[in-house]
Amino acid sequence: MKPYNYLIVGAGLFGVTFAQMAKQKGKRILVIDKRPNIAGNVYTEQIEGIHVHKYGAHIFHTNSKQVWNYVNQFADFNRFTNSPVANYKGELYSLPFNMYTFNKMWGVTTPEEAAACIEEQRRAAGIKEPKNLEEQAISLVGMDIYEKLVKGYTEKQWGRSCQELPAFIIKRLPVRLTFDNNYFNALYQGIPIGGYTKMVKRMLEGIEVRLEIDFLKNKQEYEELADKVIYTGAIDEYYAYCFGALEYRSVRFETEVLDMPNYQGNAAVNYTDRETPFTRIIEHKWFEFGRDEEGNDLPKTVISKEYSSEWKPGDEPYYPVNDAKNGALYQQYKELSGKEHATIFGGRLAEYKYYDMDAVIVSALELCDREFGR
Repeated sequence: MKPYNYLIVGAGLFGVTFAQMAKQKGKRILVIDKRPNIAGNVYTEQIEGIHVHKYGAHIFHTNSKQVWNYVNQFADFNRFTNSPVANYKGELYSLPFNMYTFNKMWGVTTPEEAAACIEEQRRAAGIKEPKNLEEQAISLVGMDIYEKLVKGYTEKQWGRSCQELPAFIIKRLPVRLTFDNNYFNALYQGIPIGGYTKMVKRMLEGIEVRLEIDFLKNKQEYEELADKVIYTGAIDEYYAYCFGALEYRSVRFETEVLDMPNYQGNAAVNYTDRETPFTRIIEHKWFEFGRDEEGNDLPKTVISKEYSSEWKPGDEPYYPVNDAKNGALYQQYKELSGKEHATIFGGRLAEYKYYDMDAVIVSALELCDREFGR
């Protein structure tokens, strides 16, 4: 008998959710991760009493009561609502696009006036079948909003002209003829009090975890430890890039501690002009209303500037480039993975798929149902 029923490669949300459920079923579990910390990209570290989202801002939101009940077993969530602000050359606009945005953009005060402005610009563009992201955006929101709030940000994010990007990237844009600033508009939303790392640590209670372990460098040795492997790393790396490397966009963070209580007054400010080199600034303390866990105001603040870049080996892969070329390449790897008998691939890197946090958890729970039954 092997020492473990399941070896889980990766201590992010997919792997940890599966590990927690498997432990409940009485399975013997080992979780390994090549990073020095648990929690994958939702890892938060404490700096000056502030829970800093080291790998980018993560706001938990879901319409699934099942997922909300699941995560609330491991953390109390605050009532944070994501209401980002767009900064276009010093002009501030509300995101998502709503009546505050339209009032600032055109001086309109009623939903009827705002709808008429959008419709007039749509008609003037005369786009019947959008062929690229630029045409898709203009056909949805008109030229003014596209030029100020979509174009520059999107081109920085993807490193390509909007005319070169496929239309499906923004099949729809959030346009609201109300004053609702809630970006996600989900039934359940918030940040775990104490940070995501604290939540993930609770999920892993009673489970053996080994960090700074590179599975692929010692693949055979670790496979022999368990009946099955749950692999959440990059699928092309698993197969030594035999068909070529899948493309990603990566993000670089410049994080600073500032000796002031308030830098920008909001958790997220997007810089939507093309000239500003970063895409947004996150001020982490506002995810928890500027206070520590005891409710004390924090005298300092921590900000992170985000710079989007083309992925290269050694970078963290963030956003899959889901165009036709990469889709076809992923299918080749997926066919190979389907022939594995003792290895199951799951999560954003293994499935080459952008996942919101709640969707990752749903996917892991569905795998548990297939493995253990309901």
